[in-house]
Amino acid sequence: MAGFAVHPARLTVGVVGTGRVGSVLGAALMRAGHTVIAAYAVSAQSRARAERLLPGVPLKPADEVVKEAGLALLATPDDVLEDVVGGLAAAGAFGPGQLVVHVCGRFGLEVLAPATRIGAIPLALHPVMTFAGAPEDLQRLTGSTFGVTAPDLLRPVAEALVIDMEGEPVWVPAQARPVYHAALVYAANNIVTLTTSAADVLSQAGVENPARLLGPLLGASLDNALRRGDQAMTGPVSRGDAGTVRVHLEALRREAPELVAPYIALARLTAERALQAGLLRADQAEGLLEVLAAR
Repeated sequence: MAGFAVHPARLTVGVVGTGRVGSVLGAALMRAGHTVIAAYAVSAQSRARAERLLPGVPLKPADEVVKEAGLALLATPDDVLEDVVGGLAAAGAFGPGQLVVHVCGRFGLEVLAPATRIGAIPLALHPVMTFAGAPEDLQRLTGSTFGVTAPDLLRPVAEALVIDMEGEPVWVPAQARPVYHAALVYAANNIVTLTTSAADVLSQAGVENPARLLGPLLGASLDNALRRGDQAMTGPVSRGDAGTVRVHLEALRREAPELVAPYIALARLTAERALQAGLLRADQAEGLLEVLAAR
């Protein structure tokens, strides 16, 4: 362990899972001078990504990939990670002094306990970035942040690996990982759903190229929100315009009934935050909530 005190030497890396995340992180480690010696892929898409982003890297069974690696990068879906780690440990794939890294946002280090008991060194490095499986994903990784969790003595190792991948490490305490991940998913995943559903409704309304409207609007909204917080709120809810909200709901019930419930839920949350921020008076909030409660 002492040999990793400041910065890990050039490492032999095994990638278990060459989906959207694993293939990109493997490529980023190769770019930094580490050697990806083997990878494990299941689907045809994963194999294609491995060929594109990890050219020349042989595909092997997962236990063989891990046995050969100085750094085992586990990039599996969250719900199967625990079983994968347990299976690899039972197969004798982990070894003392080996770096074992998972990339799931939800888990801390406890999920790697079967490897840790054997003497492996556990790290959790979660890239705070959305990957589309597109060629630009590797470039998009540059400058992005990683949620880092590691044993205190190994924090410099974890941070050095993130910097190697041209990312920015952000420390996340192990016990905070679930809520940290929930916050990121709440923002990043829902913005996609909100955007695509809004684009669908605009198309149904006869608007050509909805992205032309939504791109500048959402870009400015995101920038203002990050800069100014709740003070960036605009729109009828933050103004207490209950009449406009009523018209919106009537229109959505006719044209896009699947959006009524999320519109109401988000409007209620917006009203609560606007009230707390002093943007909305109590009497305005009361009128809004009456409209939002109507059926």
